[in-house]
Amino acid sequence: QLQLVESGGGLVQAGGSLRLACTANGRTSSWYSMGWFRQAPGKEREFVAAISWGGGSTYYSPSVKGRFAISRDNLKTTMWLHMNNLEPEDTAVYYCAADRNSAGSRRATEYDYWGQGTQVTVSS
Repeated sequence: QLQLVESGGGLVQAGGSLRLACTANGRTSSWYSMGWFRQAPGKEREFVAAISWGGGSTYYSPSVKGRFAISRDNLKTTMWLHMNNLEPEDTAVYYCAADRNSAGSRRATEYDYWGQGTQVTVSS
């Protein structure tokens, strides 16, 4: 079992930056890849970014590529999403997730564990 807790959300003006963190507790010794997804009101959950177990492979949604950066620490207990040049369209609840496949995936159905989410609001 793995428990995931997100932090770092908040209110920011357009053009600003935020850093989200996802802390993993439990069986962190297993080979999990991790990802970030988001869900805006009235919309489906969408992929944002993912990172492989070793951190050597990263994947981004076209809407955030070049603005967001995903990373994780060597102990594999914390993952971050650095968000720059935020836009009002980035407003959503952001969820972190872990996948027992170490490669990483863009598909929400591949992920086995989910956090509770953290709200990000970008004002214009």
